[in-house]
Amino acid sequence: MEQTESKELMGFEAHRNELHGVSKWIYEIIAVFFVGFYIYSAGFGSASEQYHLGFYLLLTFSLIGILYKFSSKSPSLRPSIFDIILILLSICSIGYWIVDYTNIAYRAGEYTSLDIVMGAIGLIISIEVSRRTVGWGLPIIAAFGILYALFGRYMPEVISHQGFTPRRIIEHCFYGQDGIFGIMAKVMATYVVLFIFFGAFLEKSGVGQFFIDLPMSLTGRSIGGAAKVSVVTSGFFGSVAGSAIANTVTTGAFTIPLMKRTGFRPHIAGAVEASASVGGQFLPPVMGAGAFLIAERTGLPYSKIALISIVPAVLYFLSVWVMVHFEAKKQGLQPIPDNEIPKFSTLLRTGWFYLLPLITLIFSLMQGYSAYKSAFFSILVTIIVSYFRTDTRLTPKRIWEAMVTGAKNSLAIGGAVGTIGIIVAVIDLTGLGGMFPELILSVAGDNRAIAILLLGAASLVLGMGIPVTAAYLITSQLAVPILTEIGISVIVAHLIIFWLSQDSNITPPVALGAYAGAAIARADPWKTGWACFKFAKMLYIMPLLFAYTHILLEGTLLQNTLSVSTALVGTIIFSILTMGYYIRKTHWYETILLAISAFLTFTNVIWMFILGLGILGTVSYVQKKSANIS
Repeated sequence: MEQTESKELMGFEAHRNELHGVSKWIYEIIAVFFVGFYIYSAGFGSASEQYHLGFYLLLTFSLIGILYKFSSKSPSLRPSIFDIILILLSICSIGYWIVDYTNIAYRAGEYTSLDIVMGAIGLIISIEVSRRTVGWGLPIIAAFGILYALFGRYMPEVISHQGFTPRRIIEHCFYGQDGIFGIMAKVMATYVVLFIFFGAFLEKSGVGQFFIDLPMSLTGRSIGGAAKVSVVTSGFFGSVAGSAIANTVTTGAFTIPLMKRTGFRPHIAGAVEASASVGGQFLPPVMGAGAFLIAERTGLPYSKIALISIVPAVLYFLSVWVMVHFEAKKQGLQPIPDNEIPKFSTLLRTGWFYLLPLITLIFSLMQGYSAYKSAFFSILVTIIVSYFRTDTRLTPKRIWEAMVTGAKNSLAIGGAVGTIGIIVAVIDLTGLGGMFPELILSVAGDNRAIAILLLGAASLVLGMGIPVTAAYLITSQLAVPILTEIGISVIVAHLIIFWLSQDSNITPPVALGAYAGAAIARADPWKTGWACFKFAKMLYIMPLLFAYTHILLEGTLLQNTLSVSTALVGTIIFSILTMGYYIRKTHWYETILLAISAFLTFTNVIWMFILGLGILGTVSYVQKKSANIS
């Protein structure tokens, strides 16, 4: 029942076929070939671009055509005629690009009528598969983008352009560098799918349960222990899962009922899990698809992006941890009963080897291996580790199941790839990427805070109903030039947008992660969304710290140490402020004092930091005194 409800609330899970018989076997054979091809490529060398990218889109679109219904009224046990048409059109269009790849490259700019027809079909099927997997958000944005490209001369002067013919739009969106086969497809095919497959193998091997039991043994006995288990578990699993929603559903199936059982209100339990799961997108070694996109777009090694992301990620989890601690104190909740908590020493003695896949991944990255090669090694180690216990062995049957699961898990974001490419290509073709910065800068001037505030609002609007990776890519295409114009470095600008783009997971009215948590908790989605917004507020503070401090370790040793230290204290104070509870419930004047204290400690100036600590000490004294009197 819980699983069904969560599917109804998550657009990318809706309207899946329940395949049987021949359809099921065809789907699984294609899925296993898909996974096997990219695992083999990661280990023994990628195929040429035409097969590397072409197979990714062709197989992804075909699997979506089989698994996802055309509409809710379509048959559930087999693909409908519309599904078959989608698959055939995918084979025609993408297959044409693969087979005629060399000739198409030679006649760039002088495409034939057949090229244009195949390109038009490619655009249509890209929009359709994204509609099926992630809902109407991306297709609507893409449709407006195409209309904007067609009728640009009729737009308001500030965003007008000459307008382009349908032929030119098709050429740029299908055959261009930024289109369907552009950066999003390259990053997905080269990096992200390998880590999605890795997550599926971890789940089948029993490592996932170890990632739940270990945090429980460490935190279960403390105040609000169940919620703290959720925070740590989501950090462990999210660091390799690559998807906040998948993290919420996977770990939340255990942690949300546990929180409810120990006294947390249902909407709070769902919100804690969803906000903690978002943190997995920031925590190395995987960090979701966005980190690979940042590496691709900045030209920096992925290892550097992962390294500078550690401190902000830890502070985000610290913030959620502190909030759930004071939420539990405010509600007078008890720890998890001792008889439900596994012993830490026993866990390590009997399951230490479950850490080897994660250690392999981290060690491989540190040794300079590419991300996809590291994922390949980690998958191999996962298979080996599974044989350490008879009940977790990845037998051929379970490996087959893991490969089918991995392919299925990749379709949610994979279905959006083509449409994202269309949107990015339209931004490039029309010059909107140059006009948008001028618009924002005319309002913000050189003020970083105002610029980030405006970009946060833009990111929220653009991100409604679409995957966070899509929101990041679209927003960064427009926003990074703005931030670099006002003196922020390129890598910092990308990380600011990367953090802001996560808000569609936790901020109403469209909060897919929060709604997934609400479904499992059987709670009001709206209340869960706003509670999630409260627990995840560091999402909006951290970009300001990126812009004004050296928390990304880009300064001297002294500057970096000061920035991290002040941010650590500021995060704790800010979390207390957010919950409205310290030693007891805070009065209005104490709330004001805590807000000033948090601001001063965040400012990265020693005398202001000391003053902030003094104000915190004053509030502590007042609360302790009143608590003793009462």
